[in-house]
Amino acid sequence: MDKIKRCLLGNNVRYDGRHKLDHYLKNAFDKFVNWVPVCPEVECGLGVPREAMHLVGASESPKLVTENSDIDYTEKMLKWAKEKLEQLEKEKLCGFIFKNNSPSCGLNRVLSKNGIGIFAKEFSSYFKLMPVEDEDRLRDEGIRESFIKDIYIFKKKH
Repeated sequence: MDKIKRCLLGNNVRYDGRHKLDHYLKNAFDKFVNWVPVCPEVECGLGVPREAMHLVGASESPKLVTENSDIDYTEKMLKWAKEKLEQLEKEKLCGFIFKNNSPSCGLNRVLSKNGIGIFAKEFSSYFKLMPVEDEDRLRDEGIRESFIKDIYIFKKKH
């Protein structure tokens, strides 16, 4: 079973009320996985639409704040993430696909050269051995094939 950001599957959950349906990603993986969509922002209680957010501060412990009104949602996201990760553990996940550039789910260079989204960081710490990947990187055939193999290997071991 694989998890994915809800916006990548066409759910209108983004801050602007839209989605980021990724036809290529969905079509490439449909035959290999059972999708289980996740949207940290909506699931932690933020509405749609909502003010855009970004990460500020040090990359080791960034803050998740709204871009215009500077409201800090870090603690709200961390509290939700703790509960969600415990739920996800029961689902026997085999992999997770994150949304690039997302302040909650970006895996690479979200805040700086080594910044990572709030939920992505918590997820990766909680599920240290689980295969995870950024949706943009999965367009590369070699990375995609390796990720699919890693999912199957992880599933056999767990």
